[in-house]
Amino acid sequence: MTVTLTDIDPPSTTELLTEALLGPDHRREHGFWQRLISTEPFRRPAGGTPEERLDLAYDRLRILNQSLDSGARLAADPRALAALHAWLGPVDPALTTVAGIHYNLFLGSLLDHGCVVRRDLSDYLTMRRIGTFLCTEVAHGNNASAMETTATYDRERDGFVLHTPNAGAQKFMPNTSPAGGAKSGLVAARLVADGSDHGVRLFLVPLTDEAQALPGIRVRRLPARMGSPVDHCLTSFDRVFVARDALLESGEEGDSPGEFRTGPGDRRRRFLTSIGRVTPGRISMSACAAGSARATLAVAVRYGGHRLISGGRGKPLVPVNAHRSHHGPLASAMATVFAMSLLYRRAQERWEACTDAGGRTEAGRLVDVAKAWITWRAREVIVESRERCGAQALLENNGMTELVTGVEGAITAEGDNIALCVKVAADMLLAAEPGSESAPDRDPGTGDLTDPRFLGRLLASVQDIWFARARTRALRAPDSDSLGRWNAASGPALRGVEAFAYRQAAEAYAEARAALPEGAARDRMGELERLFAVEWVARNSGDLLAAGLLSGDQVDALPEFAEELIAAVAAHAPELADSFALPEELLADWPIAGAGYADAYDDSRGPWKTGPEATR
Repeated sequence: MTVTLTDIDPPSTTELLTEALLGPDHRREHGFWQRLISTEPFRRPAGGTPEERLDLAYDRLRILNQSLDSGARLAADPRALAALHAWLGPVDPALTTVAGIHYNLFLGSLLDHGCVVRRDLSDYLTMRRIGTFLCTEVAHGNNASAMETTATYDRERDGFVLHTPNAGAQKFMPNTSPAGGAKSGLVAARLVADGSDHGVRLFLVPLTDEAQALPGIRVRRLPARMGSPVDHCLTSFDRVFVARDALLESGEEGDSPGEFRTGPGDRRRRFLTSIGRVTPGRISMSACAAGSARATLAVAVRYGGHRLISGGRGKPLVPVNAHRSHHGPLASAMATVFAMSLLYRRAQERWEACTDAGGRTEAGRLVDVAKAWITWRAREVIVESRERCGAQALLENNGMTELVTGVEGAITAEGDNIALCVKVAADMLLAAEPGSESAPDRDPGTGDLTDPRFLGRLLASVQDIWFARARTRALRAPDSDSLGRWNAASGPALRGVEAFAYRQAAEAYAEARAALPEGAARDRMGELERLFAVEWVARNSGDLLAAGLLSGDQVDALPEFAEELIAAVAAHAPELADSFALPEELLADWPIAGAGYADAYDDSRGPWKTGPEATR
């Protein structure tokens, strides 16, 4: 018997880097979304008014839903939700917004409260009704637990009366208009029974039919938001009655008609349980921002490769990427984009792995910091990429302007970035101890700037330095002045949170590099890792020098070392961009991503078509 062995080619450098970026199971996790956005319904349309683009977003939402084997399975899978955001974000930010609200905040909350066994969800799974989520109020954003919308228990009718008591209590921003079809919402409201406040809970409320708001519900479109069109609205309730089963129960309520009770419990815990889907939402915002940054950077790298400019007097034309002034910022952006993608996955994996309360708290802190840091860095990368593509990237058909403004929404969505960082800063300030165990050798100059482990210890020391400053400043303020103490400490504490994010991203880099086999892929990852760390160390070199953690010679060497790494990363930028695994169909819809970008401006009646040039 003869057995023929078939050689299997080892994965390429690009394939290995893709696996490092997106995960070892990336074909299963991301393949569906890559294929979906490559199909005709998701190709970039030409022009369109804001209303037409909004209609398109909801049409695409239904096509997406029909493509799923189960909307409930998607809603129950945070990894799939994050992948949805990573791939739909660069294609259609409006679609990404309404899909995230429907599947994560709405359906996900229903599933988390056990509604799948007690309610008929078919209307929402088939999208006969689209789901939305009404939490934030005009006067209550990040302090949503202080909201004023009430749901008062009516004992005679055994249900609840929803009411908006003042202008500040109007629900702010959710997509509650009839655009896209009939809608229902989960409304966060303060439950009042027998005169007692039982905290903020969620209520399932029909909001509109296909044409208008339902009786007692007032929906007004907000002024247009910059960027992608979504039907953001103000929503209020005028004593709207809903049946008892509208309440997403916590298991403490009585079951008999006319009876309602809750134990004293913990109102904050109940509220956090009600909005538990915000954490997967923050992971999804990180994924969306990272995906959008990858797309714009890939386009900028491609454009810089085929946009030709002077190479010097008497010299032939060269790609604009040949100039350090152009490829330098893109190389730094490349190191940042890899860091964003790796940090998002690190936060996601930490959150999924934790089951105990303490671990969940720590993992949730990393999710919050990652969301803030990634969305802020995404804005920087997207703006830099737009600038490197010049005036053409200001045109809507080249796809970038929508993402420039879209990332602003991610910065505010699912918890404003500053508010998230302030909370983490306060928590870490209380818990922080000087990290002497992670500090590098105290003898300046003994570390090697080419050693990622030494750079990692420097990054840890930057975090320690800023939190030590925060503690020192807090201790100077009077004990009786809590706000004064916090104001004194918050500036350096927020810098400490930023340093924490850089440290976590650097650790994610180290893990990703170590997981790669010896060879070109590991070399590329190592160059990116060192560039990312060196640029952050350089920004903090004065503090590290003053603390005796760097020598004067090392500080002098940092700029040259950074330049060497920029050159190394820039030399492989096209290959690194290819590792983002963006479908060619997506890139084809952005004219500047192709070498024939000028063809987008061809004119059948131009003189080159009708004049002597046409016959040459």
